[in-house]
Amino acid sequence: MRCDLHVHTKASGMFNAPGLKHLCQECYSEPLEVYDLLKRRGMSAITITDHDSIDGAQALRSRPDFFLSEEVTVRMPSGTEMHMGVYNLTERDHMDIQRRANDFVALLMYLTERKLLFSVNHVFSGLTGRREAEDFAWFESYVPAYEARNGQMWRKSNEGAAQLAASLGKIAIAGSDAHALSGVGLTYTEVPGARTADEFFAGLRAGWGRVAGEHGSYGRLTADVFSIIGSMFADKPWTTMLSPLALLVPAFSGGHWLNEVRFCRKWTAAMENGGKRKRKLWDIDPRLEANWAS
Repeated sequence: MRCDLHVHTKASGMFNAPGLKHLCQECYSEPLEVYDLLKRRGMSAITITDHDSIDGAQALRSRPDFFLSEEVTVRMPSGTEMHMGVYNLTERDHMDIQRRANDFVALLMYLTERKLLFSVNHVFSGLTGRREAEDFAWFESYVPAYEARNGQMWRKSNEGAAQLAASLGKIAIAGSDAHALSGVGLTYTEVPGARTADEFFAGLRAGWGRVAGEHGSYGRLTADVFSIIGSMFADKPWTTMLSPLALLVPAFSGGHWLNEVRFCRKWTAAMENGGKRKRKLWDIDPRLEANWAS
């Protein structure tokens, strides 16, 4: 069974970059378009992972091979943000997760109690801003899965994530992280012999999964940005007055790509040099230790 565990639709909302958050969506792909393309590209289990939303799932709920997931924007104890994939959840889970998204410890407790699989997405990417060494310690101690291959990330970033996941005994997962249709289903997680979503996740937890498919590149990133801008022009025709700015896209995506390379090199080196330590939940609040001990 194959599944792209990281893919977006138009339900992912607006870009949060200054100047774009009122103009351009993160993705313009219709959920049914994504579903059909995933099937054509060999996915036997289907999910979508929109940012902090399950609205895109409405059109897919009746499909027997579909399960509900999302990519949650989580506030870490250090004050940084990370993207967490949460899989095979319910509508009630979604509401409870969103209520806890700004309290990483409370979210960990909830996900663990509910026995939901969750992952650190693009662990060596600067997409969510700065990172602190203690974030990696939290990931090491309490997050069961790492995204070991992301279809938008630099090969070295994916290789570093895969090596880190293997060294820590984490479940390795993969997904396209596609915000445009071109990349949908080209990176995926496979569990041989699984026939249902439950068997798929049981296989992942048992260590039978493998990651497969394509890595990202500067060229793919640039093409996807052009695709998203083209969709914005079609959705809001008045924005075509900004079309001369599209000439800056290669420079913009080049700057972003170089920042990703820098971020990856910094943090993979830090991890290799032992820049992590075991984190305990009660490190930030001694009352938790007493509660757990009782």
